[in-house]
Amino acid sequence: MKSLLKKSSALAVLFSFVVFFLFMGVIKLYTPAPQSVPLTIHCVGTNATFSCSKRHFALLTQEVGIKPALTALRQEYAKSAEVVSDCHQLSHTIGNKAVDHYGGDIAKAFLDGDSFCWSGYYHGVVERAVTLIGETQFIASADNLCAAIPGKERYSFDYYNCVHGLGHGLMSVTENELFRSLSICDNLTGDWERKSCYGGVFMENIMVDNRNEKTKFLKPDDLMYPCNAVAIAYKEQCYLMQTSYALSKNGYNFHNAFELCSKVDPAFRDTCTQSIGRDASGNSVSDVKRTVEKCSLALDDNQETNCIVGAVKDFISYYHGGDKAQTLCFAFPERFQENCLRTRVSYMKTL
Repeated sequence: MKSLLKKSSALAVLFSFVVFFLFMGVIKLYTPAPQSVPLTIHCVGTNATFSCSKRHFALLTQEVGIKPALTALRQEYAKSAEVVSDCHQLSHTIGNKAVDHYGGDIAKAFLDGDSFCWSGYYHGVVERAVTLIGETQFIASADNLCAAIPGKERYSFDYYNCVHGLGHGLMSVTENELFRSLSICDNLTGDWERKSCYGGVFMENIMVDNRNEKTKFLKPDDLMYPCNAVAIAYKEQCYLMQTSYALSKNGYNFHNAFELCSKVDPAFRDTCTQSIGRDASGNSVSDVKRTVEKCSLALDDNQETNCIVGAVKDFISYYHGGDKAQTLCFAFPERFQENCLRTRVSYMKTL
């Protein structure tokens, strides 16, 4: 039983890395579908505002359906930097409307979606479903909400997306009250499920900031908040997210980010610096030379080792394979290569 719990906890952390790699926009572009979908509101594309694009895709989903709306999102993604930046949140919008179409049925709405735009569609489905039932019913039926999604026994990525989406939904229900949302996640029975839900809460907290909305739970003058304020059960999932916020506020000063990680709770310093490794890859669009340069700004060998761990995982996620990750490993100084290659082999098994 202990080994199973340990495995499930590790998988929750693993999937959190995968989702946040995708969330930060480090996957290859999908090839746009050839068919064209007429625009409902002429605001997507160059200089589009998020609010206008959100209205566009909400109405488009209602008018032409879920799959055509996702097709249109792919088309705009290939043309517009603004849509790329807002893509995860726009696909949330399509997921929101999909669950309305299916009367709150998460499983039916999941069948019409895909993982384009960092699984935002699935997160939006669950987010809206939780909003529809409200906090009280969530607490009463927490373990049943994702029960119809296949893969619970093997911790499939679809099942993860559902449980992770619960965290997004709770932030909506509680009006972005992070601490309260985390405590509601605790109504889930499994450790794996709880951690997956926590990850959704922390991810939504950062997304709120990206939408230029105000949140009480991010502080430009305390870049590791709320990780330094939450209970220990929540810290791991928080530190898997937080360096992306910190870098966005410190001008992408990676040396400063390593300094920040060196001062967090000792038990979570490795997690924090692995998160920097993900950002080193993501910020350079998985360029070998630039990723190596960013990890070399670490304060010591232990930090650099963990930065490399995060970076090589991100390379594998970005390129959907291990060849470029192997090139990355051999670009680091020799003393880091064995651990980098070992990480590459173990992470490749998750694809």
